[in-house]
Amino acid sequence: MMGCADVLGLDLGGVTDAPVTLRSATVVTAGAPAPYCEVRGTVAPANTIVVRLPVDGWTQRYVQTGCGGLCGNANINYGQAATCPPIADGTVASATTDMGHQGRPDGSWAAGDPQAQLDFAYRGVHVTAETAKAIITAFYGRSPAYSYFTGCSDGGREGLMAAQRFPGDFDGIAAGAPANNMAVQNTFHHAWNVLANRDADGEYILLAGKLPLIHAAVLAACDKLDGLRDGQIDDPRLCRFDPARLRCHAGQDPATCLSAAEAAVVRRLHDGAVDARGRRLEPAVSHEWGSELEWTLFVPAAQGQTVASENFALSYLRYLADPNEARPGYQLSDLSFTVESFWRTVLPSSTYLAAMDPDLSAFRRGGGKLLLWHGWNDQHISPRSTLAYYDALRATMGASTVDRFAKLYLLPGMAHCGGGEGPNTFDILTPVMAWVESGRPPARIVAAKTTGRTRPVYPYPTVARYDGTGSTDDAANFVAHTPRVPVRNDLDWVGRPLYSHGYQTWPRVVDGRLVLR
Repeated sequence: MMGCADVLGLDLGGVTDAPVTLRSATVVTAGAPAPYCEVRGTVAPANTIVVRLPVDGWTQRYVQTGCGGLCGNANINYGQAATCPPIADGTVASATTDMGHQGRPDGSWAAGDPQAQLDFAYRGVHVTAETAKAIITAFYGRSPAYSYFTGCSDGGREGLMAAQRFPGDFDGIAAGAPANNMAVQNTFHHAWNVLANRDADGEYILLAGKLPLIHAAVLAACDKLDGLRDGQIDDPRLCRFDPARLRCHAGQDPATCLSAAEAAVVRRLHDGAVDARGRRLEPAVSHEWGSELEWTLFVPAAQGQTVASENFALSYLRYLADPNEARPGYQLSDLSFTVESFWRTVLPSSTYLAAMDPDLSAFRRGGGKLLLWHGWNDQHISPRSTLAYYDALRATMGASTVDRFAKLYLLPGMAHCGGGEGPNTFDILTPVMAWVESGRPPARIVAAKTTGRTRPVYPYPTVARYDGTGSTDDAANFVAHTPRVPVRNDLDWVGRPLYSHGYQTWPRVVDGRLVLR
C-alpha cells in the first residue's frame, strides 16, 4: 500500500475521457471511526471528486454516494447507509462528486454551459467511479472486489442512471426516492403544488395551519385499514378520504373546518397536475393521504412566503428544460397545463436527464442488484413515480426476471429520504452487499424511529402485519403478509410512454450548444 501523500504523484492519464488533476491527499483521523486518506481533485472540466481510502482494514469494497437537489457540493453523505456496519467502522473506500458544477442551487450554473448539464445528467457519476477505482487500485495494489452506489432523491436518479447507461460501474445499487422523472417532477409536479393553491388574485387559499386538522381527519378515516391504529397508514392506496367531509357548517369555528375552496385545494394537491379535461400530467396521486404534515414544502404558513416547490420548478424551467436557451425571467404563470405544453416542456431534457429506461438487461447480465426504496409520506417525490418505474421494469423484463435482481421497499409514514411520522432509520446497503457477495436475496429490513418504535419492511408487495401479541412498537411482533389480491396501480397518465427504452440520447457539445439526436 502506498503512502497517502504519494497518491498525488499518480499518473491517471487515460483513466477516463478527460484529464484528472489531484489537488490534495491528507490523512484524516479526527471524527473518523478509523484513519483514512482523503484525496481531492477534479475530472475536467469541473467535476470535483472526493475519495476516502481507509488506512487499515479495507475490505475491498467501494461505495460511491450520490447528491441531492441539483447537487453542486462534493461532500460525502452516507445518509441511510450510515447504519451499514462497513460504513460505520470505516472499512470501505468511498467517493462522491459535485457532478460538474459548484453552488448556485437555483440552476443558473446550467446557463450557457452544456457540458455542466451533461456532467449533472450522467457523466459526473461515471467519471468519478472510473477515477476512484483507479486511485483505489493504485493505493492498495489491488482493485475493488465489489462496487456499490447509494443515494436518495437526485442520488436515487443517479443510481438508476448508472444502471441504465453504465451498467458495469456498480455491482449493487440502493436507489432511494429517485428523482428519475426529473423533467416532470421539477416542472408540472412542483408548479402544480403552488398554482393549485392560489386564487384569482394570486393569494394562497390553504395555509399550513390547517394541515394538522386535515391529517387528523385522514388518520381517523384510514389509520385502521391495516388492522392497527398506530398513527401511520401502511398502504395509502387503500385510503378513500374525501376532504369535503371537513367543509364548514353554518356557525362552525373556521379554525376547526375547511372552506369549500380549501377542501378543493386539498383534493387538487392530493390528485396532482391535470389539464382542463382532467388528463393527468403526472403519475396518479401526487401526495398520498397521511402525508399532510409534510405539505409545508409547498403550503406556506402565511401569505407572501415563497414555498420550496416554486424554487424547484423555476430552477428547472428557467435553466434546464431547454438545454440551449436560458429563460431567467420565466414565471410559473408561463407554464400551460396542456398536453401539448407537457411534451414541449419535458422534451428534450427527458432524453438525457431522466432515468426512466426500464430495460436493465445489461445491468442484470453483469450480475447487478438493485434495491429501490421510497417513503409513502414523501412530500417531494411521489412514491407513485417509483411504483410506475417498478411496474414498467416488470412489464419490460418479466416479473420473474426482475425479482431475481431488483426489489422495492415502501416505508409507511416516512417522508422524503427520511423524517416523517413512521420509522425512518434503516440499513439498506448491507442487504445489497449480501445479495451481491453471497447471493442471499434481501428479505425484511427493520426501520427504527427515535421514539423507540421499530417495524419490519418487506419487499413489495408484501407488507408487515401485527401478530396480535406484544408491543406494537417492536418489529419482532410483526409478520409478512402478501395480499391475495394486490392493489392495482393506476398507470394512466400522459407521460407513461417515458417509461420505455430507445428514446434516450447521448448528446454532444458542439460550438457551445448541446446537440441531441
